[in-house]
Amino acid sequence: MEEPRETITLKQALSLALLRNPELQSFSLEIRAREAKIIQSGLPVNPEVQLELEDFGGSKETRGFDGAQTTLSLSQAFLLGGKRSKRVRLAALDRDLAGWDYEAKRLDVLTEVTKAYIDLIAKQNRVTLAEDLVRLAEQSYQTVSARVEAGKVSPIDQTKATAALSLTRLDLERAKRSFDGAKKILAATWGSSSPTFTRAGGHLGLDSSIPTFEQISKDLGKNPDIARWAAEIEQRKSALVLEEANRIPDLTLSGGIRRLQETKDTAFVAGLAVPIPLFNRNQGAIAEAKTRLVKAEREQKAAVLKVYSSLAEAYQRVSTAFVEATTLKDQVLPALQNAFDAVQEGYRYGKFGYLDVLDTQRTLFESQSQYLEALAAYRKGIAEVERLMGMSFDGNPKQE
Repeated sequence: MEEPRETITLKQALSLALLRNPELQSFSLEIRAREAKIIQSGLPVNPEVQLELEDFGGSKETRGFDGAQTTLSLSQAFLLGGKRSKRVRLAALDRDLAGWDYEAKRLDVLTEVTKAYIDLIAKQNRVTLAEDLVRLAEQSYQTVSARVEAGKVSPIDQTKATAALSLTRLDLERAKRSFDGAKKILAATWGSSSPTFTRAGGHLGLDSSIPTFEQISKDLGKNPDIARWAAEIEQRKSALVLEEANRIPDLTLSGGIRRLQETKDTAFVAGLAVPIPLFNRNQGAIAEAKTRLVKAEREQKAAVLKVYSSLAEAYQRVSTAFVEATTLKDQVLPALQNAFDAVQEGYRYGKFGYLDVLDTQRTLFESQSQYLEALAAYRKGIAEVERLMGMSFDGNPKQE
C-alpha cells in the first residue's frame, strides 16, 4: 500500500516505479526463469530401467511361461563432445541477455517516470500561473469598476473586464483538470490507480549551458541497447559451438541380468548403442546457427546507428528548447513585464485604453505559458538524452 503524502519528489517517484512497475517486474521474473534454465541445462541425463519378457505364450516349448526369458537392465546415456557444459554456457548467456533487457527496460521506466514528473511540475506551475492571472483579472475588474463609477471610462470597459475575468477563471479550471490528469499518469507508472499525493516537490530550472553533442555521444557504448549486443553475439557463438557438438553421437551403455525360466539359470547382459551419423549430421542446425551469428553482427551495427540517430534528434530538441527558454527568460519576459506594468499604471491615469491593458496582459501570460512549455520540453529532452546515453546528463528537475 502506498503511503499518502502531501508532496512527492522525483526520487520518491522513481523509487516507487522501480519497486512496483508491472512491466519491470515481468523482466525481473524472466531473469529468474533463465537462471532456472541454467540449472536444468547442467543436469545429467536420467538412467533408464528396462524390463523385457521374451519367448512366452507361443507353441510347444514356448507355450505359457515355461521357456520365457526375463531381462532386467539399466541403461545410461553419456553426452559426448562436452554438450552439457556447452548447454550450461548457452543458458548462462541467455540469462545475461535477460539482464541487459531488464536494464534497458529499467531505463525506459525511469525515463517515463521522469517525463511524467516533468509534466506534473509544468502543469502545477500552469495552475499557479492561471491563479495569478485570475487575481490580476480581479484587480483589473476592481480598477475598471472604480473608473466607471467615477465616470472616467465607458461602462463597456466594465463589461470587457467581466468577460476577461470569466475567461481567466475558466482557464484556471482547465489547468486544474489537466494537473489532476498529470497526477494520475504519474501514479500509473508504479501501478497505482489513483494518486495519494497532492503536488510535486520539484521545480524546472534552466541550466546556464549544455554539453556539446560530441561530449555526450562519446560514451554511447554504455547504452544497454548497444552494450547488450556483445552478449548477444557471444550467445550466438555459443549456440553455434553447441550445434557443432550436437553432430557428435552420444553413447548409451546398458547392463543387467537375464533369467532363463526353462533352465532356471541367471546370466548377465551388457549393451552399447551409438547412432550412426549417416544422414543427420546436424548440418542444418549448424548452418542456421552460423547465419544467426552473422545476423547478430549486422544487427549490432544497426543498433549503434539507430541509437546515434535518436541521440542526435533528442539533442536537437534539447538545444532548441534551451535556446527558446533562455531567450524567453532573459529577454522576452522582462520586457513584456515592464510593458504590462507601464500600461496598467498608465490606464489608471487615462493614458491607455482597457484594450491596451488586455492586449499586453494576454501577451505576457501567453509568453509565460510558452516559457513553461519550453522548460518542460527542455527537461524531457534531457531525460531522453540520458536514456540514450545510458548515464546521467545532470539535468533532472532539482529537488526542493
